[in-house]
Amino acid sequence: MRLFHVSEESDIQIFVPRLPVRKDLDQSKGLVWAINETCLPNFLTPRDCPRVTYHCNERTTEEDKQKYLSSQSSTHVIAIEHQWFEKMKNTTLYLYEFDPTNFYLQDRGAGYYVSEVTEIPINKIVITDVFAELINRNIEVRMTDQLWDLCECIQTTSFDWSICRMGNAKKK
Repeated sequence: MRLFHVSEESDIQIFVPRLPVRKDLDQSKGLVWAINETCLPNFLTPRDCPRVTYHCNERTTEEDKQKYLSSQSSTHVIAIEHQWFEKMKNTTLYLYEFDPTNFYLQDRGAGYYVSEVTEIPINKIVITDVFAELINRNIEVRMTDQLWDLCECIQTTSFDWSICRMGNAKKK
């Protein structure tokens, strides 16, 4: 298993556990967050870019595939708003890879893993063309005027989904 942290910062040498901001997690336990390779595309966007992402799993129905995928060859979608196209086109991302030894699963559907100890990356990958990287990974990239309708619908499907930074999304 490969685990990553995605950042726009180019020079992170060490990851120290931080207290979570999410209220549903133990606020007294610092964590280092990582994402598995399956869900990594969900984070191949600028950090503050609102997005709705979803991908097939073993329970995904044919009906959902027909309704929410544009081709049979793609099983993973990232939807962003039109206004983020230029920012995404001009963003460089850094993938910090971790040794997975100290990490444990935090959320299977979202691909989140956490470690409670300081982590030092074992590799750094630079991505200068985010769209090319997504295309190379066979990710369907969708552009839309607003994300809220898709956000509401996708949560009722059989896909694994992740919804990020919706506070930055255009209002309906």
